[in-house]
Amino acid sequence: MTTTTPARIRRQLDEAEGYLMLEMPGNALRILESRIDWPLMTFEAAFLKGEALRALGRHREALACLEAAAALRPHDVAVALAQGWCYKRTNRLAEAVDALERALRHEPDDALVHYNLACYWSLAANAGKALEELAVALKLHPEMRAMIADEDDFDFLRGDSAFERLAHGATPSK
Repeated sequence: MTTTTPARIRRQLDEAEGYLMLEMPGNALRILESRIDWPLMTFEAAFLKGEALRALGRHREALACLEAAAALRPHDVAVALAQGWCYKRTNRLAEAVDALERALRHEPDDALVHYNLACYWSLAANAGKALEELAVALKLHPEMRAMIADEDDFDFLRGDSAFERLAHGATPSK
């Protein structure tokens, strides 16, 4: 019987991650499903499998893996962002918001978390929260303004004067 060394396990996970970076999630998933367990690398395997399933549009399945990863590392922002993405796409918007608000408690200056939270609040028809989060995101990373025009999640806000000021570079009035 062959034992798998921690170095071999790490190489397999690196290979799966490489396939994800190359936008080949099916290949990553094949590697991640080749083992029943991933000793010493449980978080990494759960997160990567969640990301592979997410990339394949299998959001409900991805959530099981991402929830396992979040239980192991509740402060991991990448996991929270991935969870939010999948919750949104499985019509669980409140859970998407919760995941990102949890992330902000640990990384309050993460512009991407604020931006995505603005999207989710807009989808939830909460203009005040959406504008607040968008303003923070743009203050932290003004280059994100370029993403607003193509963001369907902000359709609820279009035409709102405070949103239009933010979208075009002015700060909203209070």
